[in-house]
Order: sequence, then C-alpha cells, then structure tokens
Amino acid sequence: MSGSDDKPGIRINKYIASTGLCSRRQADTLIEQGKVTINGSTASSGDRVLEGDKVTVDGKAVIPEDSRIYIALNKPLGITCTTDRRDPSNIIDFLDLGMRIFPIGRLDKNSSGLILLTNDGDIVNRLLRAENNHEKEYRVTLDKPYDQSFVKKMESGVPILGRVTLPCTVIPETNRSFRIILHQGLNRQIRRMSEYLGYRVVKLKRIRFMNIELGSLETGKWRYIKGNELKQLLKLAEVSVK
Repeated sequence: MSGSDDKPGIRINKYIASTGLCSRRQADTLIEQGKVTINGSTASSGDRVLEGDKVTVDGKAVIPEDSRIYIALNKPLGITCTTDRRDPSNIIDFLDLGMRIFPIGRLDKNSSGLILLTNDGDIVNRLLRAENNHEKEYRVTLDKPYDQSFVKKMESGVPILGRVTLPCTVIPETNRSFRIILHQGLNRQIRRMSEYLGYRVVKLKRIRFMNIELGSLETGKWRYIKGNELKQLLKLAEVSVK
C-alpha cells in the first residue's frame, strides 16, 4: 500500500479507518489503548502498514473494505476444504489466488458443489458461530429408491453423533434423488442420516448457501460475490448472529 507521502506504506490510523471499523480519530484512541497490533507487535501512533502486514484490533484481523473478496466456488470431488497446504488436495492451492483466503464451513472431499471463500475473517467467524441460523441446500442421490417414510423420518430428525438432527425440509425429485434444506452442519450429516435409515448416498452436491445459489456455475469454476447479492449475504450474517 502507498501513503500520501514518500514513506512506504500507510499510516496505521488511516489503514484502520479504511477497513470501515471506525474513524481515524477513533483509531488513534484504540492505538493509544494498546488494542492494535501489526504483525503481532503492539502498534504505536505513526506506525505504517506495508503490503502483506497483518493488523489486528482487539485481537481480530482487519483489512481495507476494498481489499475484501468473497468467492463462490463449484468445488469438484476430491478437493478438501482445508487451508493446510500439506494436504495435496487442499482448496487453497486448487484456487491458487496468491492470497490468504478461508473457506466458510466445509464440504467433504467426496461431495461437490457450492463453497464460499473469503479473506474476511470476521464474516467467517460470524457465520460459523451462527451455524444453525442459516440454510444450506443440497441435491442428494441414494443407492436405491426411498419411500415417504424415509422423507418423514429425515424431516423430523435422525439420531447421529449422539444427538437428534434438527428438523429439515426434504423435497423429492425422483425415486432415488431429493433436495434437502438443512440448518445444521454436522460432520457428514446427510450421509450419516441416510445410513441410519438404511440408505447410502452415492452423490451429494450443495446447490445453495444462505442466499448464494450455485446456479449454472461449472464444476471447478468460481465467481466473485458482489453487488446486491453480497449486501444481502452480509446482512444475513449480521442478523444470524443476533
């Protein structure tokens, strides 16, 4: 980043103001109170932020509003939703964006479809804290035909992982496939629910996360989330925490 003078970087109070967190004057107060760090060290008034520096306020990372990106990816089978670069199938190397970015939630390696990613750590934390307050929709194919009893049991809750799943909505499509809308994100939830009822999931694809839809996005491709779609997502993220 470049400042308004010949010195490299941007003044710390201006940087914080550019994130939309507060004004420069309020940033000065936070700095005086010792609540701001740059790369782990407590910041002082007049310090400058260089490209690649990590700034935190009250322990939370902050980045300029115009540097935040939100991505919708149609994840292929075999890609793991991890930031651990030691995993050869990690989603970060698959995207290869050259920046620090995080997946919002998980989609298991043997499932495909919509996964959101962002460099905005705050929204990741807010959405994961409110896991049960937002919808996720999937298209599921089973190994054999199901009946209405299966639908009713899935919707009312199934005992897995030491608990009964929350009520959900099942929308039949064919005698082996259906759409399901969850408000939960338990580990391999749909697969475990189906297995409990005597079925095996042979195909699982997420097609919606909150207001973001997969639509016609091709497998392995991604797009930016922006405009009204992004505004609605950010608004829903705030409401879900409340």
